[in-house]
Amino acid sequence: MIYAPPATEIVSLYVDDALLVVEKPAGLLSVPGRGDDKQDCLISRVQVDFPDALIVHRLDMGTSGLMVLARGKAMERALSIAFQQRQVHKCYQAVVSGCLQPLSGEVNLPLITDWPNRPRQMVCFERGKASCTRYQVLNYDAPSDTTRVALEPVTGRTHQLRVHLQALQHPILGDELYASAAVCAQAPRLLLHASQIRLPHPLTGATLSVNSAVPF
Repeated sequence: MIYAPPATEIVSLYVDDALLVVEKPAGLLSVPGRGDDKQDCLISRVQVDFPDALIVHRLDMGTSGLMVLARGKAMERALSIAFQQRQVHKCYQAVVSGCLQPLSGEVNLPLITDWPNRPRQMVCFERGKASCTRYQVLNYDAPSDTTRVALEPVTGRTHQLRVHLQALQHPILGDELYASAAVCAQAPRLLLHASQIRLPHPLTGATLSVNSAVPF
């Protein structure tokens, strides 16, 4: 498949001397990938206007929504510590296949890289890292047999939300890695969006909360 990142403009929702909060469009890498055709990415676009911007976390290429970027090395260190200490709280919305029950819950399934099938991840009780996702059903659409759900990743493992929902037998629509061909075909993109992020400001300690409208 030919890689074709979207031409969508990067929207900045919060800017100060310490950090940026921006919206990543679906289909755009967070950082450069391997190969000349994968150099266009969120950080390279943002650095055109903010040369001191640095990555402190990532979103999957198919996921849209909020990302925090540090401004300079000192803020990169401070924000990285905040992520490591789980002081950064993120909320996502997704649309999944089927009627998700119960209406709220917590998924605790350890995850590890599925090395023969990278970049896929998988549940592994022997060697996986502890992974926790909280969820709340927002609504169920009977005609399409899909559920809109709010997700809170307590941990931040690679593909965590996608694998946990697949493990519940409710994969996210449009997920090329973890959904069946039929469920993947139900949406033109991965229906996963980082809709809210909340963190202590690295300079003032005041709570910074930013929201992003869900585009699906």
